[in-house]
Amino acid sequence: MKSIKPGKQRKRLYNAPLHKKRKWVAAHLTENLLLKYDHRSASVVKGDTVKVMRGSFKGHEDKVASVNIRKQVVEIEGITTVKADGTKIAKPMHASNLLITKLNLTDKWRRKKLEKGLSETTKKEIEKEAEEQIKELEEEKKMAEEIIEAEEKEEAEEIPEETSKIPEKKEKKPKEKEGPKEGKKEEKKSEQVTKKKTVEKKDKPPKKKVAKKTPAKTTKKEEGGKNE
Repeated sequence: MKSIKPGKQRKRLYNAPLHKKRKWVAAHLTENLLLKYDHRSASVVKGDTVKVMRGSFKGHEDKVASVNIRKQVVEIEGITTVKADGTKIAKPMHASNLLITKLNLTDKWRRKKLEKGLSETTKKEIEKEAEEQIKELEEEKKMAEEIIEAEEKEEAEEIPEETSKIPEKKEKKPKEKEGPKEGKKEEKKSEQVTKKKTVEKKDKPPKKKVAKKTPAKTTKKEEGGKNE
């Protein structure tokens, strides 16, 4: 970066790609490690043991819990802060305030990087140390699995005791279809049909009675004319 302006330098720092940010999350090595690996500094990785050199937690030494590359921040075991509501949270630390006292050699790619330009004796020592660290990790995993299994067994034992106290509910038997119900349904249908017929009859207007025409009585004069 050629620019002297702090604004441009900050812009480059925050907008840099991840492969560059990863290299910047680095810390110095102790004198023993510096002489052994012939490196002044190394990128901080989860599992490295680290010593805090500045701040309120100065002198604290513990393992790295996690590394946030985007924010360029490291979280260390045992370093926490308290929020306003009382909850505890891991306090993020910048890698420049740390000193690496022990490297995590479980990753083979990291070992290859560190072994470049070193003698065969130092390479063998690094491999032995890596094997020991791998064994320790496996033992820790086994211990964690055993603890989880023991907790699950305790929970499983507690559950049946609670269920025994709860009274058992009687199972409701399914009701069988009875014959009289079908007869009732048929009666209802017949009632509905009769009601409809009565309603239709009421709606129809009554028929008017038509008087039948009776033939008129013939007079005597008409009868006499007919006889003639």
